[in-house]
Amino acid sequence: MGIFDFVKEAGERLLGGREAKAEAKQETEEALVNQVSQMGLKVEGLNIKYDDGAALITGKVVSQEDKEKVVLLVGNTKGVSKVDDQLTVEMPEPEAIPEPEATLYTVKSGDTLSKISQEQYGSAGKYMAIFEANKPMLKDPNKIYPGQTLRIPQIKN
Repeated sequence: MGIFDFVKEAGERLLGGREAKAEAKQETEEALVNQVSQMGLKVEGLNIKYDDGAALITGKVVSQEDKEKVVLLVGNTKGVSKVDDQLTVEMPEPEAIPEPEATLYTVKSGDTLSKISQEQYGSAGKYMAIFEANKPMLKDPNKIYPGQTLRIPQIKN
């Protein structure tokens, strides 16, 4: 995928609410790895290097969806402003068709999943596709916040 920019001040805080400082670099890296594991996202050989707001992620995932979710989970963490995605997708079968990349959308003030769905799909009623695509990071379709980046999957009309 490459390098992605995020809103550094948006997202959940790590390390009990204190900001990640240079002296807490290793602790921050461990907290980010634990966050990915706690969400149930499987990444073989997961390694996250953190330096001054930038996170470099390496490892193997089984799907494009998992790859995008890991990037968004790390990027939507307070204190992270850039994610360098070096994850690889392991294709289970050589003839398998790779999943298309989802569109990434940064939530603005006043947005709802229905409003985003209307804008992206032409139908407010398809908001659950966005919600499902962002699980387990989203636990409630009514709880999104400005600055948060969401996956907008391609769906058939």
